[in-house]
Amino acid sequence: MQTSPDPVAEPKAYQDFLLALLGSDDPLLAQSMTPSAWEDVMAEAGDGLRTRPEPGEWSVLECLGHATDAEVVYGGRYRWILAHDEPPLIGYDQDLWVERLRHNEDDPAMLLALFRALREANLELWRRTPDSERPRVGVHAERGPESYELSFQIVAGHDRFHLDHARRAIAVVAG
Repeated sequence: MQTSPDPVAEPKAYQDFLLALLGSDDPLLAQSMTPSAWEDVMAEAGDGLRTRPEPGEWSVLECLGHATDAEVVYGGRYRWILAHDEPPLIGYDQDLWVERLRHNEDDPAMLLALFRALREANLELWRRTPDSERPRVGVHAERGPESYELSFQIVAGHDRFHLDHARRAIAVVAG
């Protein structure tokens, strides 16, 4: 199982890990494909959607819940970066969000629809942002300066990681 570096303990390694998953691919195209990929993963999971593959590991539905949370957080970060000069960008504890927001109890169709709507709004923001504004920077509490462009690339790698995470969960649950 491929694990990511700890985003708090190893912020640069985490950032590099996600960027490597994107590689030289276009982040707009990669992110545009993600909602359909989640739809496929959810269908493949079937009745195992809420089953955790191991204690302490996320179910497929929790992976989607986390991806949706990330879309909310990054959507906010994008807007702060574009509207303000070097705004602070706070981090968040993804495990607490998944647990305390009870993602394993979410309605799968509603969660997928929310992810899709948030993603489309964030993609449209990217499309209408002039290239000259994409280098604008926010200051992440754990990773330091991050541009809008870098953040957008990170999200594309993050998508790939958690889609793979969900697929691994399906394989384990299926036996």
